[in-house]
Amino acid sequence: MCFSATASFSAGALLLGIGALTLKSVKRRREWLFAAIPLLFAIQQLIEGVIWLTFSADAPLLNTVMTHAYSFFSHVLWPVYLPVAVLMIEPPGGRRRTLTALVLAGSAAGAYLLYVLVAFPVVSRPTGLHVEYDSPHFFAAAVMTLYLVSTTVSPLLSTLQGVKVFGALALLSFGAAYYFYATWFISVWCFFAALLSTVIYIHFAWRPNERCGSKQMRRVPINPDTLEKRT
Repeated sequence: MCFSATASFSAGALLLGIGALTLKSVKRRREWLFAAIPLLFAIQQLIEGVIWLTFSADAPLLNTVMTHAYSFFSHVLWPVYLPVAVLMIEPPGGRRRTLTALVLAGSAAGAYLLYVLVAFPVVSRPTGLHVEYDSPHFFAAAVMTLYLVSTTVSPLLSTLQGVKVFGALALLSFGAAYYFYATWFISVWCFFAALLSTVIYIHFAWRPNERCGSKQMRRVPINPDTLEKRT
């Protein structure tokens, strides 16, 4: 089955390579946050691989540490990090104001979920062929709305095509993971989103508009005086 320690470690190793290539393709400082997303997903998947191993190795302390580390990524980091990364890469324009509002929404969700993570224990357990993360959630509908808006709507609002594609795929995977794997939603959606982050590498590696623009920039300007001498 695709959800196992092997799957998590394989996805993590794959994303480490993709993340390195993505960061190598960055040309502007403001692109670093968005380009680092595959690398961060790689770390998250490797953490879940360790969680899988703690079940068979009977390592409760390591399980607790890794479970909280994974939950920090899934609950706290992404609703804050992702809209900020999208805002940083967005060209000047009116959409930046809306993206700023989504950063505030994601920060509110992340702050609340950080409080929950600290105040209440998070337990991970293997159920079937998946990892179930169990922690109490209050105001679940409101928090989930803020979370979803900040992580999927923010890239959808971008004017950059590759960023919009990532947002659309993330939203679709959210629906599929929740419909088919509601009990293991956190683990499954993060796994899908991690694999979808390869779209970010494509966004940076293939920039037809920039390449065309760079070719035009390399053209030697025509000197009017030279034309007059030739005629």
